Amino acid sequence: MLNMLFKCNISFLFLGLISGVACRGLKPHEICRQLFLSRRVVTESAEFDGGVLVDENGVIESILTRGSVDALLQSGDRTIKVFDGGNLALMAGAVDSHVHVNEPGRTSWEGFVTATQAAAVGGFTTILDMPLNSIPPTTTLENLRIKAKAAKEEVFVDVGFWGGAIPNNEDEYPSMIEAGVVGFKGFLIDSGVPEFPNLKVDDLEKVFAAFNGTEVVLAFHSELNDSNVRNDCNGSAFCTEPYLYDTYLATRPAQMELDAVSLIAKYIGVYDVHVHVVHVSAEGVVPILEEAREQRIASGNKRWRGGVTAETCHHYLTLASEQIPPGHTEYKCSPPIRNQANKEKLWQYIKEHRLDLIASDHSPSVRNLKGTDFLTAWGGVSSVQFGVSLFWTEAKARGYPLSTVSRYLSSGPALMTGLQNKGLLKPGYDADMIYFDPEASFALTPDIIMYKNKISPYMYRVLQGKVIHTFLRGRLIATEGELLNGPQGELLINYDIVFNN
Repeated sequence: MLNMLFKCNISFLFLGLISGVACRGLKPHEICRQLFLSRRVVTESAEFDGGVLVDENGVIESILTRGSVDALLQSGDRTIKVFDGGNLALMAGAVDSHVHVNEPGRTSWEGFVTATQAAAVGGFTTILDMPLNSIPPTTTLENLRIKAKAAKEEVFVDVGFWGGAIPNNEDEYPSMIEAGVVGFKGFLIDSGVPEFPNLKVDDLEKVFAAFNGTEVVLAFHSELNDSNVRNDCNGSAFCTEPYLYDTYLATRPAQMELDAVSLIAKYIGVYDVHVHVVHVSAEGVVPILEEAREQRIASGNKRWRGGVTAETCHHYLTLASEQIPPGHTEYKCSPPIRNQANKEKLWQYIKEHRLDLIASDHSPSVRNLKGTDFLTAWGGVSSVQFGVSLFWTEAKARGYPLSTVSRYLSSGPALMTGLQNKGLLKPGYDADMIYFDPEASFALTPDIIMYKNKISPYMYRVLQGKVIHTFLRGRLIATEGELLNGPQGELLINYDIVFNN
């Protein structure tokens, strides 16, 4: 535990063990050179005793072993401030590449203030906002400007934006790419909101052609409503009982995901586009994507992971359909949570590095859209605040090291979205970091939830591992579940294009 209160300047509080002198002569909002210590510095591939040296601009200068730390401290440089986390793990801040903030338009569901506050206390230093369910959706440059104006000066962590891939929208893509969106997301099934229409099979050729050779990601909600797939509950004993989860599960069988990904795979071999499949629920999706990736790489494609990636979510790795009580629609999401055997297969893919990242798909709503009817309730699980602990709870039980958390929650999502200075403890990268106690535990209760609508399928569950401190570019923004100071996040966009018409 960091163990002394120290004020480095008028806007920034640290808890720490201090070496050297105070930050004399600094202007407001400037910070000192800093050395963050831990007996458990964790990267995506290793764990060691050492530290992270951060420059005055909040950028990582170097990663040090304990021997190098001792040599630096013995050099007599008293301008460096030392913050010793002891046995707390020092890790890269987590990146959540799949968050529905919903502001503006549906701000009663979620907003930039509450979503980023929840992210900050949960150890997420960057989130990527999905193009729906805000009104307007982020499908044009003008709509991106409206979204960014709502977010500006309200964000407690850094925020990037996805654009929307909808029918006949190809003319908007170049200006949105120039404005800095990380990629574009499209649906192959009804999105659930009328202002964001889904792509039809006939639209895919134009969409892939529009992004061919670009560096942005084309992401898909991959469920296909094929007439050959039985996706209703006719003939099921549960058909007249919509408060049972199995009734809803019968309406979205795994085959809908497999058909959608098989369709996408046909275009992967033709176009040079980074294709990403969001929230993989059905385990059979992964082998289909792997075959497409292997063919890409064999043809000489040099993109990360061959430009074919996929994520799964905390709810698919934590929950199983057999455990969902009647009427508890806080468990409803699309694609649905499947059975225990499917869950364990996803964990096998984690072990074998056959998935690329974990995201929350934080998709909140107001309580009156939930109810007890699984067929009519809004589908979405809220978890942006608790992703690090959710993942570590399951990973620790399976014997995984802390480096697995960094791989799937930090470096993976940063690499997928092209955030070149995020997600890694590496020189030249932003000093977005957390101190994490992997041995602590806590109960998820309503009073600690910071996102707007306090609904969760994990309510009162005991989770393993606790984020103690969160740093954004070297500044402490949250400690022990409490926020420090006001919003300090930045929008990861081209400000000149977005804010200067």
